[in-house]
Amino acid sequence: MLNIIHVDMNAFYASCHQAKDSSLKGKPVIVAGDPKKRNGIVLTASYEARAYGVRTAMPNFQAKKLCKNAVFLKPDYILYIKMSERVMDILRRFTPIVEVFSIDEAWLDVSGCERLFGEPIEIAEKIQKVIKEELGLPCSIGISCNKILAKMASDLKKPMGITVLYPEEVPSIIWPLPVEELYGVGKRMADKLNSMNIKTIGDLANIPVEFLEAAFGVIGRQLYLWANGIDESPVDPSFTKGEKSMGHSITLPKDITTFEEARAILLSLSEQVGRRVRKKNFVGRVVTLTIRDDSFLTKTRSATIPYTNTTEDIYKTAKKLLESNWDGKTPLRLLGVSLSGLTRDFEQISLFPHDEKLRKLNKVIDEIKDRFGENAVYRAGQKFERDEVKIGFRS
Repeated sequence: MLNIIHVDMNAFYASCHQAKDSSLKGKPVIVAGDPKKRNGIVLTASYEARAYGVRTAMPNFQAKKLCKNAVFLKPDYILYIKMSERVMDILRRFTPIVEVFSIDEAWLDVSGCERLFGEPIEIAEKIQKVIKEELGLPCSIGISCNKILAKMASDLKKPMGITVLYPEEVPSIIWPLPVEELYGVGKRMADKLNSMNIKTIGDLANIPVEFLEAAFGVIGRQLYLWANGIDESPVDPSFTKGEKSMGHSITLPKDITTFEEARAILLSLSEQVGRRVRKKNFVGRVVTLTIRDDSFLTKTRSATIPYTNTTEDIYKTAKKLLESNWDGKTPLRLLGVSLSGLTRDFEQISLFPHDEKLRKLNKVIDEIKDRFGENAVYRAGQKFERDEVKIGFRS
């Protein structure tokens, strides 16, 4: 049964800028780090820039040589996160079973949605059309019987492609691909596999699983199953359930390597967590930061603070945890923020009048967003303290 859909946004960072600024549409756009901060590399390039040979992780100077008329832009992570949220909201119109995999991709289980929206291919076409019309963003979509094959399918036609991949087509379509194109195989793993004369996904699929387990442990078995198109994991829409904690995380398609970038993401995540907690009338006292680097090493650090549900308190604590547990250089792939130790908001009378001002300010912001939408009001600064809260309004 082909009931799993994978949606992958195309050149997401660059596409967000083109959607926001119509003058950039059709132009070669390159989102890159600042050379002055020693991270002058291409984070992503629009398809117009890719036509000149510009690629991710390419040094800026090389990209400029290849595409002299390119428009270079600094990353705007708050823009990307907000656009991502709008994409995910569109996907949930078609099914509640949506698993957000990263900032620019998600799986959907459309079982039982045929009566409302048609067959999976029709649903995919409608999703692609709505995202393009409402947000101005292109996406590629894969359809198959499980998550790994749907994801592999979405990579086959870009941009704006829709691909249906049947399990019996795995040997003819997937196996000839280079082994590094299999999900879960990074550069280090690919180098190791190549040194073992495993060059293609088909090579990996036909190696005895016992051999791979001996070489790589549990990961070896998992890669063997994926190479054979086997994946029994369900589409899981839940990040946190119940009322013990509320959190949000973002897996970024490109690593971040500066505190400036990380703080911008933490601010947006803290805003989302605070808003969710306030909406359900909770306060919490344990802020937890989750970071994952490019080697998939995950750290979770927590700090206990007085009961709160303000964005400012959550952000300040998460920022301190980040600065204490990250060197600002090791590439980060994931950031997450959560608030736990939740209890009903007892509207305590603060000993510090400024705390009450923050609570009222957050309440006003929430009311504006409830009435006019998530993008009606935004935090103007990437960094703010308790005595200086900057707010901006969109016209």
